Amino acid sequence: MTPSTTDKIYLVGFMGSGKTTVARALGRRLGWRVIDLDEEIERREGRTISQVFAEHGETYFRKVEREVLLAFLPARHAIVATGGGTFIQAANRADILADGVTVWLDAAFHHIVDRVPSDGRRPLAADREAFAALFEERRAVYRLAHMRLDAQGRVEALVERLLHKLGW
Repeated sequence: MTPSTTDKIYLVGFMGSGKTTVARALGRRLGWRVIDLDEEIERREGRTISQVFAEHGETYFRKVEREVLLAFLPARHAIVATGGGTFIQAANRADILADGVTVWLDAAFHHIVDRVPSDGRRPLAADREAFAALFEERRAVYRLAHMRLDAQGRVEALVERLLHKLGW
C-alpha cells in the first residue's frame, strides 16, 4: 500500500502529541471518518480511561484496546487516532502497518509535558520521571511507522505538511 493509494491513515505517537486534534482536522479536510480509539474505549466501557486503569489495570485496558482496534480494521476512508500505547503492542502494530499508512506525530518532550497534566487524568503521566522514561522507550517503536511528521506548529500547517508527504 502506498501513501497515494491508501484509504486509511493511522496517527501514532506519545500521549499529548496531537493525534486526536490532527485526526479531526484531517478528517474534515478529506471528508473521511475520524475514529479515536481512546474515545471508543471510553464509550464501550462507559467510563474514562483513568477509571478503566484504576479499576482493572493496564493489562485489561490493553485487551479492550486490542478488541476495539480489531473492530475498526474494516473501516475505510478513515483517520484513526490511536492511544499512545496502541502501536507499542506488537500485534496491534502489525495490523496497523498492514491496514493503512501510519504516521508518527513526533512531538518534543517539553511540549508533551506542557500538554499532559500530572493530575491523574492520564495514569501513566503521574510520575514525571517514569513518564520521561516511557517517552524515550516508546520513541524507538514509533520510528517503525511508515512516516514521521514533526508535530510542531499549527494544526492546519501539520495537515498540509502531511497531505504533501502523502502526495495529495
